[in-house]
Order: sequence, then C-alpha cells, then structure tokens
Amino acid sequence: MELIKQQMLTGERALFNSKDLQISYCTFADGESPLKESQNIKIDYSTFKWKYPLWYCKNIVVEDSTLFEMARSGIWYTENIDISNTIIEAPKNFRRSKGITLENVTMPNADETLWNCDNILFKDVTAKGDYFGMNSSNIKIDGFELVGNYSFDGGKNIEIHNAKMLSKDAFWNCENVTVYDSFISGEYLGWNSKNVTLVNCTIESLQGMCYMDNLVMKNCRLLNTTLAFEYSTIDVQIINKIDSVMNPISGIIRAESISELIMDETKINPKKTQIITEGMKHAI
Repeated sequence: MELIKQQMLTGERALFNSKDLQISYCTFADGESPLKESQNIKIDYSTFKWKYPLWYCKNIVVEDSTLFEMARSGIWYTENIDISNTIIEAPKNFRRSKGITLENVTMPNADETLWNCDNILFKDVTAKGDYFGMNSSNIKIDGFELVGNYSFDGGKNIEIHNAKMLSKDAFWNCENVTVYDSFISGEYLGWNSKNVTLVNCTIESLQGMCYMDNLVMKNCRLLNTTLAFEYSTIDVQIINKIDSVMNPISGIIRAESISELIMDETKINPKKTQIITEGMKHAI
C-alpha cells in the first residue's frame, strides 16, 4: 500500500478514485468528495472537515479519526466500511450503504443517520439525533446509547443487546425485532410493527406497543406505561404492575397486577385475551 502521511489535503476530489492507500495523520480540509469512488483504503489518526468524504467507496477501514460537523452526508453508497474509535460529528451519515461495522463510535449529531442501509454491526456506539436507522435492515447491536426520536422506522431484522434508548416513536413499521437487556423510554413505542420480542427489558411508554402483530415480552418491567397494547396481538410477561391496558385484540398478559383494564366490547372481543395476575387466571 502507498502511504500518505501528515498531509493537508484540499480541493474537490483530492484523492478521487484512489486504490490501496494507507492514510495516516492527515487532514481533509475544504473540498468536496475527497475519496469518492475509492477502494481498499485504510485511514487512521485523520480528520475530515468537508462534505461527502466517502461516497461510492469499497473496502474502507477508519480508525482513531474524526468526521467534523461539515463532513456531513459523509458516507453514502459505500460498501464494506469498518470504523472504530472514532467521533462522527457530522449528520446525515450512512445512506444506501451496506456492510457497515462500527465499534466504539460516538455520533453526537446523528440526525437522519443510517438510512436505507443493510448488513450493519454495532458495538459500543452512542448517538444523538432524530430519525436514526430508518428503513435499514439486518442490524446487530451490542452496547448502544441513543437519544433521539423516531428511531429505526421501517427497519427489518434487528437484534439489539444492552441498549439505553430515549426515543419517542421507536421501532415504528418494523418487522422482526428482538431487544435484550435494555431500557427504552418514549411515547408510542412500536406502533404498526410485527414480530417484535423484548427480553429482560424495562420500558416506559405512553400508549406503547399498540397496533402490533405478534408482540412477545419475556421477563420485562413496565414503568409509567399507560394505555398499552391497543389493537395488538400479544404474549407478554410483565414482572411488575402495569398501570393500564387498553383493548388488546388477542393473546395473553401475565403481570403482577393491572391498575386499569379497558376492554371495550364495541371495539374488540374481550374473550380473546387471557389475563393472569397474582396467581389468578381468568378470561376477560
């Protein structure tokens, strides 16, 4: 590999269509698309300060580097990119890309990030921004902190472990989502989704988990969660009190107790939902 070291690179397409480069301790300053259409590039201890640095690229490794805010829309249409120990300050990153691996990455301005992407692996990632992960698929995450609403809208085949998510309208319109050992707080969680499983999770949500098909919850805790499960098909095990449940379509609810149970016979058939609380088993 050719080594490019400790250089200030400016101007549009500074290293356009490059191949087989090691880029170390460099700064990409003003000038759009510095590495557009490049392949087999390793980057470390470098900074990107302008727009569109890695478009239409293949086989990219980035370590110990920084994408500043103006490196916005930085990684689009790219295949096989591995980023570690890096701060991505720029918004609107990762669009229509596939083969994305992030480890120990911080994204403090992650608005509209990770859209329409596929084959994604995260480990120890933090992000802040709305509309994270929209319409992306085949995602595996371990160690994730997100502050931002409308996350993972339209996502498919998502597996998440050890997350903390403060996210209104998270997991809307999703399919095949499993979340383990996590905390999620946000109104209207999971609407219009199917095949969602939550295991050992703590959830706080106003009108959460409604309009869902095949919601499964195992050993979960609900805090300040009201008007839950409306028009959903469910199989849920809640280890504490549920504040209120409203008009589930069918299934089973196991809980310590339910403070308010609303079953409107004009909207659903109450006999299709079984309630088990404190050792008492009955159909309502």
